[in-house]
Amino acid sequence: MSLSDLKPVPADQLTFRMPPAFATVEEERRHRKERLTAALRLFGRFGFEEGVAGHITARDPEHTDHFWVNPFGMSFKQIKVSDLILVNHEGQVVEGRHHVNQAAFAIHAMVHQARPDAVAAAHSHSVHGKALSSLGTLLEPLTQDACAFYEDHGLFDDYTGVVLETEEGRRIAAALGSHKAVILRNHGLLTVGDSVDAAAWWFITMERSCQAQLLAKAAGPTVAIEHENAKLTHGQIGNDFVGWVNFQPLYDQIAASDPDLFD
Repeated sequence: MSLSDLKPVPADQLTFRMPPAFATVEEERRHRKERLTAALRLFGRFGFEEGVAGHITARDPEHTDHFWVNPFGMSFKQIKVSDLILVNHEGQVVEGRHHVNQAAFAIHAMVHQARPDAVAAAHSHSVHGKALSSLGTLLEPLTQDACAFYEDHGLFDDYTGVVLETEEGRRIAAALGSHKAVILRNHGLLTVGDSVDAAAWWFITMERSCQAQLLAKAAGPTVAIEHENAKLTHGQIGNDFVGWVNFQPLYDQIAASDPDLFD
């Protein structure tokens, strides 16, 4: 083939995945549960587990004051779609045969209540998120990836023990505000998104941004991205559609390597 034979492929003939549309609420529910299970498996693969701590929730598309969540005491690495439990606004399990983590209910119920736009929320005790949270500081715009959170994450600047009361969940939701993420001091990270995919991706990349900031600060003086450029970059990479897009290769990987998650 000569160079003259190479012609640009028309843009309308190139493929690009977009978020799916659903014909029925049952289809959408199944999709959210599959993405939730895949996200939990990925959290396990990335080492975000700490015993029984950590949870990801997905709002039910029909009963919007209910959410699907991983069962208490089950490894992220082994969860299947059939293991997920459905919890109502009072913290009662209405579908499934496992207990709910009371901290998951106390935090996530209040976040979902305060943020009707949030389909999913993710929280876990990941190492670098915990480490940065102990400093009581926000993420700085030190890297392009960290700019996704520039002026778009809060700090819950308090710690009073394991979150078991909904009042504490309300305070966390207030610290989150309209942002995509909040750092819980001495605790870890929490992210939200308009899809399970986005919420999970924001947690994954926030954890990595925490790691990058800790490494950079330990190495020596840092150079932050200037305000205007950080704002510009946030506008380019900080929306939930971009979060959804970034999650797709990870979903493909876990779906291929762990097909049993769909059982």
